[in-house]
Amino acid sequence: MNDSSWGAPQPHTGYRGTGDQVPSAPTAMPRPGDGHLPAHDVSAPVHDVGGDAAQTRRMPTVSDPQGSGDKNGRSGPSDGPGDPARPGRPGLHGSAYGAAGGPAPHGRQEPPQGPQQQSQDASAPAPAPAAGEGKKRAGRDLRAAIGVGLVLGVVVLASLFLYKPVFLGVIVVAVAVGLWELTSRLKERKGIRAPLVPLALGGAAMTIAGYLRGAEGAWIAMALTALAVLVWRMAQPPSDYLRDVTAGLFAAFYVPFLATFVALMLAADDGPRRVLTFLILTVVSDTGAYAVGWRFGKRKLAPRISPGKTREGLIGAVAFAMAAGALCTQFLIDGGSWWQGLLLGLAVALSATLGDLGESMIKRDLGIKDMGTMLPGHGGIMDRLDSLLPTAPVVWLLLVVFVGAG
Repeated sequence: MNDSSWGAPQPHTGYRGTGDQVPSAPTAMPRPGDGHLPAHDVSAPVHDVGGDAAQTRRMPTVSDPQGSGDKNGRSGPSDGPGDPARPGRPGLHGSAYGAAGGPAPHGRQEPPQGPQQQSQDASAPAPAPAAGEGKKRAGRDLRAAIGVGLVLGVVVLASLFLYKPVFLGVIVVAVAVGLWELTSRLKERKGIRAPLVPLALGGAAMTIAGYLRGAEGAWIAMALTALAVLVWRMAQPPSDYLRDVTAGLFAAFYVPFLATFVALMLAADDGPRRVLTFLILTVVSDTGAYAVGWRFGKRKLAPRISPGKTREGLIGAVAFAMAAGALCTQFLIDGGSWWQGLLLGLAVALSATLGDLGESMIKRDLGIKDMGTMLPGHGGIMDRLDSLLPTAPVVWLLLVVFVGAG
């Protein structure tokens, strides 16, 4: 509420300055802004009605009885130098008058909402939230996210420990769906036509070759997949050929090739436990980052990429992952030691965070929030693979260094 709307004067009263009495006739004249004359000509002079020649008379300065105003002593717009509008006085803009032009009733009253006032209200800062309204909230349906997560966990664990080839099939399906989501979003948002058929077939070949023939088989399948992408795109017009095949090669590396390292871990004698360690550490890292960042996060980690991530969240991810790593390597990995788990957890926290930021960069470039809608509360398959994919080669390599290929 503006101070200029307080204490409107009584009608038919004149202004008294120092040694200057304003006649009653000009006081009764309509003034700009009081509802009788247009308010846009604020510099129009006031003419004395009594005399042969028109004379311009300036409104005398009136002291502020309320003592309110800004640091310069002014509380509202003025009609000229040395003539500020004051609370309790009808200034040149008629701020103490109602919409009909008459004097406002006594006490505080909101001024009429004209276009200028509405513009000021729109630019004014939003009011402070009430108690409890500023509390942080999760951005997704928590119940749906927990339910879907439990179902995925049961499927993964059952296939992982019952029969290895079944879990290998789960990897192939996840890779195919992830490629479909990625290529679909590239086409929708950027017009990039990365060929899905050779990518899906090549992704399945990479995963199976990695499980059966190791890293050498995975590299060979990757090379053949890249060749298939180049040839497949030749069936279409040459326009944007380089752009499309570049996106196809990126997709081949980003999704199926990185997922192949999960198959490499699975092929070891204690493969299911290595894969379980990999999954536990990644999930615990994400959970620690979310929990600590939600509760204590203040300093942004990468505001241009992912505004929700904080440095405190990264510290939480590292602490949770290192603790889980020490336990997993001590009790799940043959020949593992707790100190190796600390290093493994640290590496997982960093790689999972970088993977999450990497996909956030892709989604920001595409202008989307999620890669898909297949998993309620989670988004798409790619939104769940963002941390897992870059973490898989890190865990595979460190486990080979620490305890061997198995």
